[in-house]
Amino acid sequence: MTACKTARRFLNRTGRGGTALPGKIAMALDPKVLREASRGMQVILVTGTNGKTTTCRMLEKALEESGKDCLLNRSGANLLSGITAEFVCGTDRKGRPEKPYAVIECDEGALKQVVPLVHPGVILVTNLFRDQLDRYGEVMNTRQQILNGIRLSPESLLCLNADCPLTATLADEVKNPVVFYGIDVPAGDQTQRKISDAKYCVHCGTVLSFAHYTYAHMGEWACPSCGNKRPCPGTAVSAILDMNPDFSLVELRNGDRVREIRIGLPAMYNLYNALAAICAGTAAGLPSEALAEASGSMSACFGRMEGFRIGEKNLQMILVKNPAGLDQAAEFVTGSREEYDIAFCLNDKTADGHDISWIWDADLEKVVKDPHRKAIYVSGSRAEDMQLRLKYAGAGEEEIILEKKPDILILRMITGTRRLFVLPNYTSMLELRKELLKTTGGVEFWKG
Repeated sequence: MTACKTARRFLNRTGRGGTALPGKIAMALDPKVLREASRGMQVILVTGTNGKTTTCRMLEKALEESGKDCLLNRSGANLLSGITAEFVCGTDRKGRPEKPYAVIECDEGALKQVVPLVHPGVILVTNLFRDQLDRYGEVMNTRQQILNGIRLSPESLLCLNADCPLTATLADEVKNPVVFYGIDVPAGDQTQRKISDAKYCVHCGTVLSFAHYTYAHMGEWACPSCGNKRPCPGTAVSAILDMNPDFSLVELRNGDRVREIRIGLPAMYNLYNALAAICAGTAAGLPSEALAEASGSMSACFGRMEGFRIGEKNLQMILVKNPAGLDQAAEFVTGSREEYDIAFCLNDKTADGHDISWIWDADLEKVVKDPHRKAIYVSGSRAEDMQLRLKYAGAGEEEIILEKKPDILILRMITGTRRLFVLPNYTSMLELRKELLKTTGGVEFWKG
């Protein structure tokens, strides 16, 4: 454990976060070190395709509101090495955990490695979408990996998204106690969705029918053949009272109680993140007041709707890494009531997935045709691919400004007077965020 902590301190001093390497060192010396470093802790483990980081931050805030110290892998380093580093660096000199609670974001593929070592009291699965096809394969393979992980901890309480057919049906294949969350009302366009990673019933293969949608393949689903259908969620949005660019106001049903609550982040997917946090927090015994306060006062984190103030200009960064996420980001951006410039930043590094064909499945035509949209920038190692995609979406070649260097991109964007949106995938987000922190005088997550 000492070697792990020393490695992190050294990496921090040299300007790096030390998220994974210290964990690799610790595991090389003791493969089961995570088991000791997490012994006795109450752990909430969050996995799934989208929403993990924001949901974890909401849960952390709720624990803080309840007066409970909480460990969190704040950087989003969610593989076994990163999680190990976080737990080990959170121990005292005798190797005992310093905090009684942990909220851990876990990669879908790493779940089967992490679960047997940390013995989570609650496992939350947010949703399942196509993501990093070259790493995970098709979405049913990702689902199987999550299922394999859950089966290694049959005593864990599962919190599942009732509106996602791929997620909700995990309950049918495990022995764990289960609770569900969801949105009981339709949202947005109710025509058949362009993006659907769950067209067929996982039990019999019949095409699913939908009474209503929320986004992508989520909503009130049912199989007309075998009777498989959306379970009734114990934690649910029963009415959407207001959705605007800054926050949402909803009617929340949690058990027998119905109350009006404010969600401090915009967009439909953040309604799901808040619901997930409230459901998991309730399952972990957190008071409803603390969960509501955490949802209402939540601010954006680490590239997820994160805002930067540069002089008199506001820049909003929205991480996108798959078609469903890019679609939702496009819907949010085109809801702007003022003129804006937008940048699409695309890399194909290992952490992103080398296959970037998913950009062709998202509705970028919506952005190109938006009358409020002005300048379009493209950046990243695959900027030319994004440029081509936007041309096919209807953007004129002269409208698209290509700038691969993140520091120059920021300088070019901030010369105008309009609101700025930046939509990067994961590694391009890290590069841009680093430059933005230099510009604004902010600090990296591991210095905060």
